[in-house]
Amino acid sequence: MSAESRDAAAVSTATYSDRLELELEGSLEEAPAGRRPGVVAGGVLLAIAVVLTAMNLRPAITSVGPLLAEMRGSLGASAVWASILTTLPGLCFAGAGLAAPVLSRRLGIGPAIGLALTVLTAGLVVRVLDGPYVVLGGTLVATAGIALVNVLIPVVIKDSFPARVGLMTGVYTAALQGGGAAGSALSPPLESALGGWRAALGSWGVLSAIALVAWLIASRGAGRPPRPAAGSAPARSLMRSPLAWIVTIFFGLQSFIAYVVMGWLPQVFIDAGVSKGDAGLLLGLISVIAVPISLVIPPIAARQKSQSPWIVGMGVFGAAGMLGLVIAPGFSPLLWSLLLGIGMSVFSLALTVIALRARTGAETARLSGMAQGIGYLLAAVGPFVFGLLHDATGGWTVSLIVLLAVMVTQMIFGALAGRRRFV
Repeated sequence: MSAESRDAAAVSTATYSDRLELELEGSLEEAPAGRRPGVVAGGVLLAIAVVLTAMNLRPAITSVGPLLAEMRGSLGASAVWASILTTLPGLCFAGAGLAAPVLSRRLGIGPAIGLALTVLTAGLVVRVLDGPYVVLGGTLVATAGIALVNVLIPVVIKDSFPARVGLMTGVYTAALQGGGAAGSALSPPLESALGGWRAALGSWGVLSAIALVAWLIASRGAGRPPRPAAGSAPARSLMRSPLAWIVTIFFGLQSFIAYVVMGWLPQVFIDAGVSKGDAGLLLGLISVIAVPISLVIPPIAARQKSQSPWIVGMGVFGAAGMLGLVIAPGFSPLLWSLLLGIGMSVFSLALTVIALRARTGAETARLSGMAQGIGYLLAAVGPFVFGLLHDATGGWTVSLIVLLAVMVTQMIFGALAGRRRFV
């Protein structure tokens, strides 16, 4: 693999992290080699803290789906409430993450992540204490903490483990996907063991608190970074770039599908006759499948002149799984989940495309900000619309057909985004 390809693959996992580095770039020349201002040096303890932190970036979301029916019944909540609950993560990822560069500049990256984990833990605990509005508020707080960590952890990986970026990125990705799988697979058994959905959902706050303690210990050396240099020339707006909009829509559509699946797929399976426990395991399977695919495919695709064949190929698998859900959701839930898992692994290629469609780090940062900021707003609409269609029609068929149409549209925009061009 060439040096250019290795760099592209590494940048593809960073999402917003390059933008954060630009916030700090005024002082980078004065920093010692292998160490950025405000980031602790890499070590075993920090690696453990990164893994524990990554494991907390999905359970707050994936643990809800398998227990959603019990939550609605206990709280007397409507389908509209459920749609709002499953919409909140996308809104938070679009909004709260934008505050991460400012927060890290003021506090330092280490303390900023510590604060984000504190917010996450508090949200996980608060949301199980009272009625439907408290659940919404606590979920909003918890996912805001996740949004901040999503932005900052990749910077820690790149700057604290400069000789092991690929390894740590793989470990981070595996821990993130594993945490998501655990959230969906373990929540039903936890409900049975602990006596209800409140204790089951609240128990994930224990894992978050453990990550917080580990992070506070591991990041003690992180100081407050100097302020960035001022007076740089303004860059041209990507809002006028058709390619930037193509990449943004591609990213948004694949996120749209992901949030619908995380929020509603267990209930679709349950209504098709699958047990609650098995429905959670199937959602966990979708997350687990993404681990090896995300580690293997992006580096290979980044070396090609076009990533379009990979994007379309993975989309075909996802569309086949979605079509199976439309025609016969209870026929082979395992097969449909396997196909959907392959299709939804295109997320890793969406990040790769963001890096490859820009010439410089600054352009990559701005394209990432546009694609994720606007894309997650688009994604936030997905669970809400999916739930409303179900409420209006009394079944899942129309909702699933709409989701299949979104997946086909994603393949089209992905094919356009994968062609070798630059914003």
